[in-house]
Amino acid sequence: MSNTFRKKKKSTTRSRQTVAPQKSQGISKEQVSMVIGFLFLIITALLAISFVSYLFTGEADQDMVQNNFRSAVSNDDKKAANSLGVFGAFISHWFIFKWFGVAALGWIPILFFTAFRLVTNSDLLKIDLNRWAKGTLFYVLFISLFTGFFVYQFDLNAGKICGGIGFRLNELLDHVLGWGSFLIILGILFIWLVFFHGLTEIDDYVFARFFKEKSNQDDISTAKIKEEIRSERQVEAEPTSLPKEPFKGGVEFSIDQPVANESKPKIEMPSLEIDEASVSKTVESEVKLEIEEEATSFLPDEDETDQLLEEFGPYDPKLDLSGYQYPPISIMQEHRGGGSKVTADELEANKINIVETMRNFSIGITSIKATIGPTVTLYEIVPEAGVRISKIKNLEDDIALNLAALGIRIIAPMPGKGTIGIEVPNKNREMVSMKTVLESDSFQNSKYELPIILGKTIANEIFVADLAKMPHLLMAGATGQGKSVGINVILASLLYKKHPAEVKFVMVDPKKVELSLFNKIERHFLATLPNAEDAIITDTKKVIYTLNSLCIEMDARYDLLKDAGVRNIREYNAKFTKRKLSPEKGNRYLPYIVLVIDELADLMMTAGKEVEQPIARLAQLARAIGIHLIVATQRPSVNVITGIIKANFPARLSFKVTAKVDSRTILDTGGAEQLVGNGDMLLAVGSDMVRLQCPFVDTPEVEGVCDFIGSQRGYDSAYMLPEFYGDDEPDSLDFDPSDLDVKFEEAARLLVTFQQGSTSLIQRKMKLGYNRAGRIIDQLEGAGIVGPFEGSKAREVLIQDLDHLNEILENIRK
Repeated sequence: MSNTFRKKKKSTTRSRQTVAPQKSQGISKEQVSMVIGFLFLIITALLAISFVSYLFTGEADQDMVQNNFRSAVSNDDKKAANSLGVFGAFISHWFIFKWFGVAALGWIPILFFTAFRLVTNSDLLKIDLNRWAKGTLFYVLFISLFTGFFVYQFDLNAGKICGGIGFRLNELLDHVLGWGSFLIILGILFIWLVFFHGLTEIDDYVFARFFKEKSNQDDISTAKIKEEIRSERQVEAEPTSLPKEPFKGGVEFSIDQPVANESKPKIEMPSLEIDEASVSKTVESEVKLEIEEEATSFLPDEDETDQLLEEFGPYDPKLDLSGYQYPPISIMQEHRGGGSKVTADELEANKINIVETMRNFSIGITSIKATIGPTVTLYEIVPEAGVRISKIKNLEDDIALNLAALGIRIIAPMPGKGTIGIEVPNKNREMVSMKTVLESDSFQNSKYELPIILGKTIANEIFVADLAKMPHLLMAGATGQGKSVGINVILASLLYKKHPAEVKFVMVDPKKVELSLFNKIERHFLATLPNAEDAIITDTKKVIYTLNSLCIEMDARYDLLKDAGVRNIREYNAKFTKRKLSPEKGNRYLPYIVLVIDELADLMMTAGKEVEQPIARLAQLARAIGIHLIVATQRPSVNVITGIIKANFPARLSFKVTAKVDSRTILDTGGAEQLVGNGDMLLAVGSDMVRLQCPFVDTPEVEGVCDFIGSQRGYDSAYMLPEFYGDDEPDSLDFDPSDLDVKFEEAARLLVTFQQGSTSLIQRKMKLGYNRAGRIIDQLEGAGIVGPFEGSKAREVLIQDLDHLNEILENIRK
């Protein structure tokens, strides 16, 4: 690498760390947007005043608005009653009387939210403005049409209620269909609800009540049944009277004893209770981790830093890309699976089979409850007293045989509950759409540092976790079970939530094709070695260099934290943004770094210890300084996921694997071999185990997100990691005394004084960039002052005192 190229990289890196805001040249797009947005605000205010005034003064201005605008302005004898004068009278007359009626008021929020986006470069109330505007425009037209039906049919003198559009359309419809036009209007609303709001079915809750009222329970009055429904949301009915529509939950069944075998004693079948919350809830689910409390670091009250803070305000790391736009959710597709397709008959059949199987083995059940999830239904049973749990656990294969289902999993006992869980795969699985999850409040309102979406639980809760608190994630799964989709979901979560200044990705893809889509966001989100040809690392040798470079970055960050007197990256960045740390002394804003390794097995097979050691070191130490690992493999054997790696990954996620031994390797327990594939997974965090359904995100959707980000202005290059040469390190023994750095002698005295051969020490104390400090350390090795390179460790200082050093420097000068 030439000196010219290295200087260019240095200047690029330092340009991002500028403390004071830079003055832009010329007129920027942001300035134009702000001016247009301000004009929209003025228009919004004018329309709002004129529309509201028209509702009270419209009749008084009717004579005026019948003439043209020019004559109305020139007529000094007649003054408009509208609060905005002639302009207000005419504009409100056209919008309300001529066009939309009172629904014209819907234009005001559309213009206001548009103006807010243009002025502030963000959406008010976190709404999807494009979708919201489409919906509002429809309802403006629909309200005009709907109210116009009654105005026209009953000949009401209320033209400003429906407007001219609604009246004329109803006049046309009445001529064609008469009173049947009202059905057309309702049909338009129904179609809109289906295709825009995603209405897919009418709630079975209503049907369940209808069947109960029609059931043969003569001893119970209809009023009592309705009261029971309202209070308990449960229905008791014969199985033959249950609907076969998709089942939503909230219903309890009472089943007659089977009469196939008359010799069996008649034992009352326990009722099945459906957990209502399993269908309707969509709430945030957090990973249960022990989180140490953040310590409050000491922030010195210095006049100089206070003056900078007062003059420039807090440092904004997003300033370099202040116009960055987050990708819109509209890029994602619905992928609707039609909701949970579990029918009442399916629930009833499963219940009978479970109870009968238990009874065949002399195990009685006192109660059974079903919780319907997108992939599986959890049946929680309470056995009779005296039944051994291990006896039920051994019936896993027998229950699977009776249910004719794959992937039966028994949880005995359920953690924190006095029940035993039996997970039964649904015959018709629900596809969890990535778009639906991104739109959820649990993700949109998440305050996590690194929020990642993992999927939906059995209780239909959206599971959002904080990678910063995990702090690393180990993933496994056989080929084709959803592992690559899971990685894309995690990466898409961070791209939708974080600014390029806040997080950087180091992507390792030995298969060379899985992560190639993310090349387009190189200048926004990716981090790489200075001499790397591609931002996505595919060569094993370059992987080793990158992992060791991350170890160097980790050590350098720990030195920064030590000098700043803080414990973790959050405290350090908070102190830096308050201008308590000077960039002139080597301090910089530290983005989070997420290392993604798509296939660990291939690296372990080709590199072994050279890969294992830096991964283990990063997993042990990198949490506090903001480096987090996501490591995936399709072969979770013990020679791939070694004990030293496994011990430092408390959060582990497994898709379906082929054998029980693989499940034990990744999760320390069985169960992953019983999953049903296609995104069905188990997440183990400490002692907790959660079954999830991974959202589906298609390759064109990921490509669309990357295209949207890549089309925007980015940094001059990817985020540069420290240089690491390894076996390709330049031969420092080719020492040329005539080509020494001007800071050579000063650096030599510094290292001898501190007895530490560290490049980062030269960086901090001499305020140099990493590349120049690395060249100086090479020259010091050539001069025999420091020892050879030893990986992530500091070099040995071979000179013990300054007197001996002065003799060596004197000889070099000669």
